[in-house]
Amino acid sequence: MIYIYNDYGGTHTTALAAAYHLKELTQSERKLTKEEILNVTYFNKLTKDDSGKIIFHGTDENGDSVYTIGRKSSKLVVPALKDLILLLESKHHFQEKIIFSNTSPTVPIVMSIGGFFSRGLKIDFIGVPLLILGAKQCCDQIFRLVENTKQTGKSSNEENIIILENEKFK
Repeated sequence: MIYIYNDYGGTHTTALAAAYHLKELTQSERKLTKEEILNVTYFNKLTKDDSGKIIFHGTDENGDSVYTIGRKSSKLVVPALKDLILLLESKHHFQEKIIFSNTSPTVPIVMSIGGFFSRGLKIDFIGVPLLILGAKQCCDQIFRLVENTKQTGKSSNEENIIILENEKFK
């Protein structure tokens, strides 16, 4: 199975989702620390040149691959990837279950502002503290989104390609 977490930039909530999925971060009653957040692979490290690239994060405890992608504002990226996978299935007998999970619903406004300052304007001294604050605000929601995504992957759904748009997890 393949999991692909996606959102606008692919470097904040998707990176956190991949880290939770791979158990590099664990859920607890406390909020993440600044150090835990900044040590997440790819957190706030991707640039606009990385947009549209499918980035491998690792293999989970079940042997499933975990990826992320920043799709910018295009609503066409995930449907286009789905069509490509369907083409591979029909022409080349590709038979892998793939779960696309949108992390955008977990993004708090402070994280969007922080991402704009840090990634867009390259003003880290303003952007990074806002990103850390945002990550602390949404870490519980991201954890629940990942748990839901994994549960969906384990379901006996007949479909090989599942797109989860997700909603806010409270």
